[in-house]
Amino acid sequence: MKNLLFSIILILNTVSLYSQKTAEDYYKSGIEKYDQGDYKGAIKDYYKAIELNPEYVEAYYSRGVSRFYLVDYKGAINDYSKAIELNPDDAESWYSRGVAKDHLKKYKEAIEDYNKTIELKPYDSDTYYNRAVAKNSLKDYKGAIQDYDLTIELRPDDAWAHNNRGTAKYLSGDKDGACEDWNKAGDFGHEKAYDNVKKYCKSRE
Repeated sequence: MKNLLFSIILILNTVSLYSQKTAEDYYKSGIEKYDQGDYKGAIKDYYKAIELNPEYVEAYYSRGVSRFYLVDYKGAINDYSKAIELNPDDAESWYSRGVAKDHLKKYKEAIEDYNKTIELKPYDSDTYYNRAVAKNSLKDYKGAIQDYDLTIELRPDDAWAHNNRGTAKYLSGDKDGACEDWNKAGDFGHEKAYDNVKKYCKSRE
C-alpha cells in the first residue's frame, strides 16, 4: 500500500513538473494570440512571461505592441521604455515608442525617438517618413521636406511621401514644387493628390 501511495505521489509530482510553463512558453502563447487578433489575451500571457523573467525584453516590447493596438498608447510607451532600458540598442523599441508618442500628439518627443532610431538604423524609410509627418505637425515644413526627400530616396515611388512633400512645399511657399510633387503622387496612385492639383495648380502637366 505504501509503495502504491509513493508511486502515485511520484507520478503527480512528475506531471506537475512537466505542466509548469516557462516564460518562453507564455511568450510564445502571447505571440499566437496576438497573431489571432486577441490582444487582451496576448497581454495576459506577456504579463506571466514577465513575472517569470522580469528582464524579458521581447515580452515588454510585444506587450507594448498589443497595448498600442488596443489604443492604450500610454501603456505602450511604458512597455517600450522598459524594453529600451533593458536594451538601449533596439531600434524597433525606439521607433515604436515614437509612433505611440505621435498618437498622443507629443511630436517633439516622438522626433527625439525617431532621431535615436535613425542613429541605430540609418536606412529605415518608415522612420524618416514618420519624422517628416511629426515635423509637419509642428509646422517645421523645411525639416519635413528634408525628411520626405530622404524617404523618397529610399522609396522613389512612395505616393504618400510625394503627396505630403507637395503639401509641405505649398505651405512653405513653393507652389511649383508642390504641384510637381502632387502630380507625381497622382501618377503613383494617390488619387486625392490630383484634387490638390485641380485646386491649386494651373494644369496637371
